Amino acid sequence: MMTSSSNSASVPEAKSALNKFKYEVANELGVPLTDGYNGNLTSKQNGSVGGYMVKKMIEEQEKQMAGK
Repeated sequence: MMTSSSNSASVPEAKSALNKFKYEVANELGVPLTDGYNGNLTSKQNGSVGGYMVKKMIEEQEKQMAGK
């Protein structure tokens, strides 16, 4: 049985934009995210970046759906 990874962008062209967004969010949260190895960061720090990214994306989508 072959499994597929869910850790990939649905739109490959969006990868660089998502990566840039990740660093912007990390900066906003004060998480010292660097290009390359980030194994020194805690799960809480990494999770906060991902969680806040999702929150901001949902907020933006809701604005678009409301016609704003």
